[in-house]
Parts: sequence; structure tokens; C-alpha cells
Amino acid sequence: MNEVRSMKKYLQNLLQQTLSTLRENGELPSPGHLSEHSGDTSQIPLERTRNPDHGDFATPVCLTLAKTARRKPREIAEQVVANLPASNLIERVEIAGPGFINFHIRDDAFRDQIRQILAAPDSYGNSGIGAGQRVQIEYVSANPTGPLHVGHGRGAAYGAALAALLTAIGFNVHREYYVNDAGRQMDILALSVWLRYLDLCGETVSFPAKAYQGDYIWDIAATLNREHGEKYRAAPTQEAGFPTVSEDKDPAAYSEKYLDALIAWAKNVLGESGFDFVHGLGLGALLDDIRGDLEQFGVVFEEWFSERSLVDSGAVEDVLARLRNNGYLYEKDGAWWFRSTDFGDEKDRVVIRDNGLATYFASDIAYHANKKARNFDRIIDIWGADHHGYIARVKAAMEALYQDGSDKGPSNPIVLLVQFANLYRGGELVQMSTRSGDFVTLRELRKDVGADAARFFYVMRRSDQHLDFDLDLAKSRTADNPVYYVQYAHARVCSLMEKLDGRALDWDATASLSGLDRLIESQELKLLRTLSRYPEVVESAALAYEPHQLAFFLRELATDFHAYYNAYTFLVDDATLRNARLALAMATRHVLKNGLAFLGVSAPESM
Repeated sequence: MNEVRSMKKYLQNLLQQTLSTLRENGELPSPGHLSEHSGDTSQIPLERTRNPDHGDFATPVCLTLAKTARRKPREIAEQVVANLPASNLIERVEIAGPGFINFHIRDDAFRDQIRQILAAPDSYGNSGIGAGQRVQIEYVSANPTGPLHVGHGRGAAYGAALAALLTAIGFNVHREYYVNDAGRQMDILALSVWLRYLDLCGETVSFPAKAYQGDYIWDIAATLNREHGEKYRAAPTQEAGFPTVSEDKDPAAYSEKYLDALIAWAKNVLGESGFDFVHGLGLGALLDDIRGDLEQFGVVFEEWFSERSLVDSGAVEDVLARLRNNGYLYEKDGAWWFRSTDFGDEKDRVVIRDNGLATYFASDIAYHANKKARNFDRIIDIWGADHHGYIARVKAAMEALYQDGSDKGPSNPIVLLVQFANLYRGGELVQMSTRSGDFVTLRELRKDVGADAARFFYVMRRSDQHLDFDLDLAKSRTADNPVYYVQYAHARVCSLMEKLDGRALDWDATASLSGLDRLIESQELKLLRTLSRYPEVVESAALAYEPHQLAFFLRELATDFHAYYNAYTFLVDDATLRNARLALAMATRHVLKNGLAFLGVSAPESM
């Protein structure tokens, strides 16, 4: 019964066939659009019922058809039920209320999925709905100006899980990290390293408040000092061009002026090659740290795309020239502005500052133009919630570049936002500040609670909802800890098989399939129905970009299995019953393991 692999689609297909028959017979009007269920079976509303008395699935399709047909929905329901093709998967069909149709599925249909799972344990639930479409997902993309912190970790866990789910349903996924290795922030990083290096060389320079202050800056500076001695030393004297910045009534403005003056001084005394070397040393050290950190977290990318490559190749100048030629740039106060308001943005945006330097936004435009030129079928950007204001301006720029629609591929990216994760320890909020270096790194979080707990906790909520991460709960070995609870269900199945060996018994997987009809207990039938939802959950979680759906499902599946495990004995003397129950347990184990893998979580065999 291959249909059980996607029971929902199977029933939608039966309904579609029936509606087509009724239309051909003139008993229903022809549809005018998809919402009237013209040919796309996924458009036919069909949901799992919450009350088993109402069957396994229910559809309100007749209610939605009633207006167009100008008939009572219950009359249409009676015709639909009378014309449904015969199916040995359906026990009975009932009409409820004003015209709902409830489907009761035969228990054997759900038992049969055990055969499917055991026949293809690693791929059960996967599908080809993506049909090989190319999808580019960009996520994390943290500025390489410091170690990854717990906020970046949530974006990493979410992006990696989404990429895995899309791959599972047939999409060809290209994972990408955008490296912001150009611009002012990287200049500030290079300056921060160099000033700490000067300190190690015995020079005293007032360290700017807005420079990067973490211990990692000292580490990079120490490497520079250890490997190159005093080669890059310079005295902070006026003769050497050390800056003097007049006091400003605005402390923030004064601080920025001092910072920029120090950068100009560093570039002057080090020269282009010297400053680039320090810049590269800091960038390389932090990128290596970020890459290694993510790999330890189970997050890898097909490509690390350099922002600097866009600048060096002239791609940034090219897109700005196109916008200028199309009349979407104008000069004001020495800067160049993009007419973002022409496309619904709240205000126009600077693309070239009054000092002649391109903004990050200008590079973002070039980057998205590059993505489009690579002809992906979908472009997905996963950004922190603090980048919400960027959505309108990036989409505006893409519309301005590709108004004629002549180029292939999507113009606008699908932007998914990830809210920050708040850490709690002992009921107290853990405070963090990136620039000051006072923050909890992703590496510290992994060491504290483990990668498994971090990956699971990060995706337990919708990405656009705030996440309160309870560190104490994540480390607990109780049923209240969701990742422990799910992993323990998997480990329990493994312990069953060990006990089997210890009692000189064996499990005949092939023979077990002939005795599945012995699975008649209420907990067994409930567990079977929960297992049958797995392919639907994988597809829904992928297409809705919501990995948390899978996390919820795994916890529910674990709950059903624990209840089953606690209520019944598996290793009974009756070999047929024993094999059948172990087959159900093994099917559950495979689904738990596969689902956890999509979320980047291991499935331990003992706990």
C-alpha cells in the first residue's frame, strides 16, 4: 500500500477524481480558479481530525464549493461520498454537520506503514515534491569581527534544519555564508588588532570605546607580535600623523570621529600592504574560528561568498551604474541616494557616502544581483530580526534593477527573520554585549549544554518568535527537557533489542510483517497513527519554512512511544506478538532518528 506513505495526498487525489467526475457529469460547475479545486490536489482542504470519533481525516471541501454550485453543502457531500472511487484503505466515510466529510481509515492501512519504514528506514518520509529545483539559502552570515554568539547560533540551527528539510523533499539546496569582509567594520577590526599589538610593543594609545574589545582581539594581536616582532610598530606621535580630534558637543559623534581618524592614521603609517596584512590576519583568524565553530555545531556550507569579491570585481559599481542609468540614484549633500521610496520603502537609502565609500547596502544590492544571475529557483535569506528594515530596501533595489522581468530567476528573495535568543540561568537573564566582548559565545553554549540540546532548543519555536533558552532545563535529564525526552525514546528501543539478546531471543524482521494484525491495543493504534503523520510533517515543515513543526512532532511521537512502552510488555513469550511489537518499536526508532537528524541532533543508543 504505497499510498499510506502520503495518506493525505492519497485522499486528496480521491476527492479530486470525484469532483472531476461530478463536473464531467454536469453535476458541479467547472472551476474558475485553484481555490475552487480545479486540478491541484494540494488545494483541496483536508486535515487530520482531533477527535478520533470523527474519523482520521476530515474535509470541508463541500462547504467551499456550495457558493459556486448554488447548492447546499450537504447535498454536494452526499454526491461526493456516493461517487468516491472504491478504496481498500478506507473503512467508512461519513457526512457530518452542514457538509463535512469524515474519513475513517482501516487499521491495516496504518499497520502497513511499518513495512514501508522497515523497507527504507533512511528515506521514509522523503519525497520528490521539490523536483530538483535549485534553492539558495543564505544564513548566519555574521560579520567576521568576533566569535559567534548565541544569537548567531539560532540562525545557524534554523537555517541548517530548513536546508535539510528542503533537501528531504527533493530540492537541490545550496547553503551559503555571506562574508562581510569589506567596509568600515572590518577596518575597525584591523585597527583594534593593531592597537592591541602596539600595546604589546610598548606603545600607549587610547583605545577607542567603539573598537572591538574582546579577549580574542588580544589573541590575534599576540600572534602578530609573536610572528612579526615589531615590524608593524609605530609611535603615536604627531610627527607620525597621530590624529588630534577636537572635542565635540556630541560624545557619540566625537567617538566616531576619533575612530575614523585612527583608521586613517593606521592606513597612512602602515601603508596599503601593511594595513591589508593586519586586516587579513584578523579576518583569517576569525573566519577560521567561525568555520570551525559551525562545523562543531553540525553546520556546513557549500560556499563562503566574499563581499570583497563584489567590490574587487566591480560588481558593486556595476549595479550602481545600472540604477543611476535607470534614474533611480540622485546626489544630495555629497552622497548618492537610491530612490527606494519609489518602490514602497519608507525613505530613500544612501548607497555612496559623502566620503565616496559605498555602503553595506550597495554591496547587498550587488550580492542579490549575483544570486539572481546564478538562476536559482528560490532565493532564501535568513536574517536576524534587527535587519527587518532591510527587507523593503533590498526588494526595492531588485525591482528597480529587473523591472522588465527579462532576466530568468526570482528577483526578490524570500526573507525569513530570526529573533534573538534570551539565555536564562537560575531564572536570571544572561546579559550580553557584542562590541564590549561581554557575551556568551556559541562555543561556550555548546560546552555548557551540548550541541544536541542547543540545536533542538533553537528550533522549538517559530523563528520569528522570541526564544527564552533555559540553560538549566537544557542540561536536565528529565521528561521536562524535550531533547532528552525524545532521545530517551530512541534509546529505549535500542535497550529493548539489547534485552532481547540477553534473553537469548531474536527478532525476525521479515516474520514480524506477517503478524502486524496482532497490533490491536489502543496505544499501538495511536502510535501507528502518529507515525503516519511523519511524511506530512516533513513536507509541511519544509514548505512552510518551519522546522519547529518537526520538533513538536518528535516530542509527540516520543510521548506516544513512552506511554506504549510503559503500558505493555514487548518481550513476551508469544513470538508473533513479540515480533510485531518490536517491529513497531523499530519503526518508531527510525522515524525518531531521521527526524532528529534533520534538526542536527544525534540519536544515542543509550542514555
